[in-house]
Amino acid sequence: MFSTHFAAVSRESKKAIFLVCLAVGVVGVSYGSLSIAYGFPLWLPVLSSIVVLAGASEFMFIAIIASGGSPIAAAIAGLLVNARHFPFGIAVRDLVGTRLSSFIGCHIMNDESVVFGLSQKTPEARKAAYWLCGIGVALFWPLGTLLGSAVGKLLPAPETIGLDAVFPTILLALVIPAFKNRTTALRSLTGAAISLLAVPFTPVGMPVLLSLLGVFARKK
Repeated sequence: MFSTHFAAVSRESKKAIFLVCLAVGVVGVSYGSLSIAYGFPLWLPVLSSIVVLAGASEFMFIAIIASGGSPIAAAIAGLLVNARHFPFGIAVRDLVGTRLSSFIGCHIMNDESVVFGLSQKTPEARKAAYWLCGIGVALFWPLGTLLGSAVGKLLPAPETIGLDAVFPTILLALVIPAFKNRTTALRSLTGAAISLLAVPFTPVGMPVLLSLLGVFARKK
C-alpha cells in the first residue's frame, strides 16, 4: 500500500529522505539526552516530540527553562522560531491534503518535508515526497528522543560523547552558506551582538528574543 502511494517518488529521493530522517533521529537522541540531563521527566520530551514535532523550538524551550527562564519566555521563543511555518503553509497548501487529512498534513509540516515536497518535478511526486518525509520525521524524531532519554539516564553528562553538540553543530552547518549574502550576514551578526550584550541585563530567554532586532540592520 505504502509503496504504491509513494511510487511517484524516485529511488534517489527516497534514499535521500531516509538519510535525512535518520539524521533527524540522531538529533532526537541529543534532545532526549539533554532533557534528562537538565532534570526534565522522561515523559515531557517524548510527549513534546510527538505533539509539538518541531526540534528547534523544543531545544530552545528546554534550554531556556533549564537556565532559569520563565515558561512564558520559553514558549514565546519557540513560537517565534516556528513563525516560518506561516510561509511554509502557503507554499505547500496543495500538498497537505483536504478535510481530516489536512490536520495530519499540517502537523507533519517541517523544514525537511517542505524542501523535499517542493523540490519534486510533478504534482504527484511533490505530494508523495512531502508525506513520505513528513511521516518519516514524525516517526524518527520521537524514537530518537526516547532513545536519547534512555541514554541520558546512563550517562553522567551528555557531553561525555558529544550529544550536547549535535544540534548546535547541525544548525551552524545549515546557516553558514547563508552568510555568503552580505545582508544576511550583517543581520545575523547584529542579532548575535544584541543578544550577547543583553545577557547581563535581561532575564534568561530575553536575549534570544532581542536578537530578532537584527533583522532591521541594513547597509548604508
